Amino acid sequence: MTKNWTEAAAQAQLPTQLFIDGEFRPARSGKTFANHSPIDGRLLGNVAEGASEDVDMAVTSGIRAFEDGTWRWMDPAERKKVLLRLADLIRAHNEEIALAETLDVGKPIGDTLSVDGLSAADCFQWYAEAIDKFYGEVAPTSAERIALITREPLGVIGAVVPWNYPTIIASWKIAPALAAGNCVVLKPAEQSPSSALILARLAVEAGVPPGVFNVVTGGPAAGEALGRDPRVAKIAFTGSGPVGRKFLQYAGESNGKQVAVEAGGKSPQIILDDVPNLDAAVSAVAWGIFYNAGQTCHAGSRVLVGRGVHDEFLERLVKFTAENFIPGDPLSTETKLGAIVSPEQADQVMNYISIGTESNAELVLGGQRARTDSGGTYVNPTVFTNVETSSQIAQEEIFGPVLTVTPVNDLADGIRQANGTDYGLAASIWTGDVTAAHSAAQRLRAGTVWVNTYDEASLMTPFGGFNGSGFGRDRSLHALSSYTGLKTTWISLS
Repeated sequence: MTKNWTEAAAQAQLPTQLFIDGEFRPARSGKTFANHSPIDGRLLGNVAEGASEDVDMAVTSGIRAFEDGTWRWMDPAERKKVLLRLADLIRAHNEEIALAETLDVGKPIGDTLSVDGLSAADCFQWYAEAIDKFYGEVAPTSAERIALITREPLGVIGAVVPWNYPTIIASWKIAPALAAGNCVVLKPAEQSPSSALILARLAVEAGVPPGVFNVVTGGPAAGEALGRDPRVAKIAFTGSGPVGRKFLQYAGESNGKQVAVEAGGKSPQIILDDVPNLDAAVSAVAWGIFYNAGQTCHAGSRVLVGRGVHDEFLERLVKFTAENFIPGDPLSTETKLGAIVSPEQADQVMNYISIGTESNAELVLGGQRARTDSGGTYVNPTVFTNVETSSQIAQEEIFGPVLTVTPVNDLADGIRQANGTDYGLAASIWTGDVTAAHSAAQRLRAGTVWVNTYDEASLMTPFGGFNGSGFGRDRSLHALSSYTGLKTTWISLS
């Protein structure tokens, strides 16, 4: 029987309090902030507005748990079992997590059910299974001594995550940090507090000791307090470039803590005249920018297309988009294009569309708000063509369903324009020439390059960027290593 998600949403009781030292509690100030759903503007609840005193309490809890050693020194096989239980609990509560995320950020329920919570569960399982396969080293020395190289947890990790994929991106940071034996203080975005709090509750249920995983909801004050706390060993951040640079500043002005930053992108897809399957490219481009209403760090927001296929590509893209990406009710499993996360974000997207229409670019699809009688925040999928790479809409991250299309002369022209922004998170090349594909993969300045595909991913591969997109990597064993520090122990045998 198909579940009525509209009824479920009306009955949903989302968590609203901080989660510190294994229990829910209000902010010490008693302050809250209103959490409204972008679906229809409904009030979801008044969420505890954590501030510096709450961050202090959460970090203190984490330090206490780290120094106690219950989690840090737990037999790796036992720590593995706890995180595997957490993965199973996330799967068991997938509908609860999916509904919370849909209500918070307006993502279609079909996507949150099939992707977000289940991906987080897979992430915790993957890192759990890596725990007892993560070895130290023995250095080559003379026979009179032994030098051991071991990896140790850093301490308390501050994780600051955005609203576009709150459960997935939180898991990318929490899972390897916990697997390595660290404690975590998570600061979710104000727009998406609910799934983080559910995750914390499930972690304790799975057997994660109190204090090992804490959640402080709130705004910039909570983030700054976490960034400046001298007891925090590392900040793992995903979000905007300006905020990422603030965390670097906070680290420099406090204890010089490690900071890993993923700060978005303006990811290009180069489609050459010899593209082997134009329909596949059209589908990948549309899904790459309109999935999650364009609110994706590595959204393929720029297309650089060969002049020989430009017109046919554009015609097919407009047709495919109009047929498949119609803004709809996020609580319907039929919806593929949901809401923009907030009125402020929708206003920003519309401002960029206005900038585009006032430039030399040609608007060929969309450009308007949608579902204006719903009370929510929706924008129609929008496509501009003949966009100059130097223009504002081709240079700045819009974070909405807006695609720019620019004709290019050849591979060299495409690569030059692809690399012509401050970002370097992801890119793709579509060509039937294997030499051109390899050349592009080498020359494109991006953390991930796809060839004749887009947005394929695995926990086995690292994710992160170059240049203005930040540094550090989520996913893979590289991420697990990044939450540890190397220790050398010399033993004299003489």
